[in-house]
Amino acid sequence: MVGSVHERDYLSTLVERSAASALVAKLPHGTTMVVNRATLRLIRESGLPLKTITWDNGTGLHGYKALEAATGIHCYLAYPHRPWQRGSNGNFNGLLRQYFPKRRSIAWLQQNTCDQVAHELDSRPRKRDGYGSPIEKLRQLLAVLRLEC
Repeated sequence: MVGSVHERDYLSTLVERSAASALVAKLPHGTTMVVNRATLRLIRESGLPLKTITWDNGTGLHGYKALEAATGIHCYLAYPHRPWQRGSNGNFNGLLRQYFPKRRSIAWLQQNTCDQVAHELDSRPRKRDGYGSPIEKLRQLLAVLRLEC
């Protein structure tokens, strides 16, 4: 997500599809190196057993091969102009826009604010899960994974 048209700041979002739990990173700009470093940090700090990531076709996301090599996660690129291929992420970005509207500066934003907003959204009940929150759904899924191991 881009803030104001005249600034370079970005928000990078990763959404876990099963539970709709999200991770948000504040980026000073959208270069490949910055996007990869932030994504790697989000993945490592989350502790989630991620297997795949589906990217859009932004230029900062073209370094996905390095991310695959570092994490073992398979990366896929959605086709241009087909937002339904990344529906969970698009839906989360719409919710995130309630906090950070389009064409408004996000230069002031700090990572701890991003973490707080992501936690608020993850604590919010969603219709898709019978009005349970993504955090509740994620706890259920992780409990099942621990039982199977």
